This record gives sequence, structure tokens and C-alpha cells, in this order.
Amino acid sequence: MKVKNYLLVAAASLALVSCGGKGSQGMPNFGDNEFAVTTVGTQNTGLQTTYPATIKGIQDVDVRPKISGFITKVLVHEGQTVSAGQVMFILDSETYQAAVRQAQAAVNTARAQANTARLTYENNKKLFEKNIIGQYELSTSENTYTTAQANVAQAQAALASARETLSWCTVKAPAAGIVGSLPYKVGTLVSASNALTTVSNISTMEVFFSLSEGDILNMSKSAGSAAAAIQEMPTVKLLLADGTTYNHPGKVVKMSGVIDAATGSYSLIAHFPNPERLLKSGGAGQIIVPIERNNAIVIPQEATSQVQDKVFVYIVGKDNKVKYSEIKVNPQNDGNNFIVTEGLHAGDRIVTKGITKLSDGMEIKPITVQQYMKKIEEAEKLGAAQGNAGDFAKAMGGK
Repeated sequence: MKVKNYLLVAAASLALVSCGGKGSQGMPNFGDNEFAVTTVGTQNTGLQTTYPATIKGIQDVDVRPKISGFITKVLVHEGQTVSAGQVMFILDSETYQAAVRQAQAAVNTARAQANTARLTYENNKKLFEKNIIGQYELSTSENTYTTAQANVAQAQAALASARETLSWCTVKAPAAGIVGSLPYKVGTLVSASNALTTVSNISTMEVFFSLSEGDILNMSKSAGSAAAAIQEMPTVKLLLADGTTYNHPGKVVKMSGVIDAATGSYSLIAHFPNPERLLKSGGAGQIIVPIERNNAIVIPQEATSQVQDKVFVYIVGKDNKVKYSEIKVNPQNDGNNFIVTEGLHAGDRIVTKGITKLSDGMEIKPITVQQYMKKIEEAEKLGAAQGNAGDFAKAMGGK
């Protein structure tokens, strides 16, 4: 008799849960037309949107040799702070020193020839004045002297070029900043195609992120132009890779003039000060763009349904019948709420829970969100009871 009673209790529990369990799409099937309804109001809101971002120094300069040669000295180390013009590498210079000596010898030879040509010309002028030689001999000696002077200038230019090339054996920092990685060591043969390292000016960091074409168009229409939209953008924050927020705010300063064909978006750049040198060039993070709105209508995204690029809600009329209505929302959102720009007014009532079970023109019984959540909680308890009763029935059947 006890076993039969236990089975009756289990069956009763099963019957109760079958009436109060969950319906399709994970929504509770209450077996009635009660839905959570909220009256729309206005509020001052501060939502925020995040965008993936990459971090670079405000100036990242590759350090390359202008000539080919073997590295003989590396005078810096990774992470070192260098000033503009500081010597970083020295290349083998024997060949280039020899070229300088050869160019110097050519200058000396040209000068000697020019001196000889000058003496000949001056002597011919005296002979011409005494009618000993003719105009042809005088002009010939003058041209020879002029050619010799040009040869001196040419040799001097070659010497200057050789000395300049020799100076390239000393590779200096093109700008002040932090030294990057040093892939090439002493003894390595390098050329102009090899970047010996990178010097990054990280006093201010450039953080790159992207906005869709639609977002930029909406911002431009509101502000009057893309440049004005950039000026009106609020101060932004940077979320670091470890999940913490960088303690200095940034400002969006510029935007690319063309759309990336691969992503259909514009690239924007925000500047962040970096006095503690916490940010490093090549890092990653997320830009946080706050959205400040006064007297805004904010609704939860779960109260909406989206069809392609349109957003809809169920507005509850005075007769408690719902109307499937399109609304316009700000494209920037925090992933949980929408800021409504068109289609809703303060005082309108909308369904906020269970909208997948609604249809246009359906009459409902409005209840509060708290009442609706309580019904879900009760349904979950009945679900737990169903599981326990099933286990108990199996145990009794097994006996």
C-alpha cells in the first residue's frame, strides 16, 4: 500500500509539472496570456560600446642601415630608451675607409693638374700680350685650366660622397623612443632591406579601432560632417588585455578618409598619454566609447525582435492588444539595451518578456516583470519536482 501511495504522489507531481513546465524555445509555458509589460519612461543614460583595438607608439620608426656590411658592435639593448642621433650599431668600415682614401687621392691629383693648368694659362697670357702666341693657343690653355678646375670639383664631390657613405657604417637612432627587438647580432651581414630594430616613441600612444560605415554615416548626419562628428565624440577609455581599465582617458583625433573594402569600416585613431610607459607598441585592447543621452528612452534588447536591419517591439494598446511595431534605435549600444530614437514615446507600454509567443493583435493580460519572474521561479521548482518524482518512481519500480 505504501508503494502505491508513493506512486500516486509521483504521478500527481508529473501531472502538475506537465501543466506548468516550459514550452518551446526555452520560454515558460504558463498556459495563460499573462506577459510582463513595462511602461516606457525617459532617463539620463550612460551606455558604453567596446571595439577591438591595436596599440602603437605615436611614432614607430624602423632602423635600417643604408649600406651592406657586417655588424661589428651593438650598442643598445631591447627596451632601452634612446635619444635621436644616438649611436646604436656599428658596421665593418674597412672597405668604405679605403674608398675615402682613394677619393682623397683623386682630389690631390686633380688639384695638382689644376695648378699646372693654371700656370700654363697664366704664362700663355703673357706670351699673347707680346704677340709670341696666337689667340688659339691662349684659348686652349684657358679651356684646359677650366677643365682642371671642374675635375677638382668632381673629385671633391666624390670625396664627400665617400665620407658620407663611411658615416653610414655608424647606424644612429632616427628618433627618440624605446628600442624594440634586436634580431641581428654581431657578425651578421645586413643591408638596407634588413630592419635592425624599431624605435618607438611611446610618450603618447595611438590606439586604432574601427567603426562601421553605417555608424559613421549616422554620426556625420547628426553632427553635420565627419570632422564635426570626430570633434563631438566623447572621451574614450581603454580596456587592457588583463581586463583592467587604463587610468588615463583618450581622445579620438582622426579618421581614415577611405573605407576598408575588406571590412566595410572606417579606421579611427585615439591618442592616450603614456607617462608611466605602461602601454607598449604592438599591444591590443578594447576602446570603450561612452554614450551619454539626456531624457532618452532605453529598453532592454530582449524586448525587441530584429528582422534583417529592422527592430520591432510589441506595443500594448488600451484594450491590452499588442501591436507589432517598428522602432529606430541608436546603432551604438552596450549589448544589453537599446536607446530608442523613433517609434516609442514616454508612457507607451511594451511587452518585455516572452515576446516569441506573441502575434500581432493578440490580447494579453499585463503583469509586472516581478510577477512574471516569480512565475518562472515557480515553474522551475515544479520542474525540479518532476525530476525528483521521476527518480523516485524508477526507484520504486526497481523494487
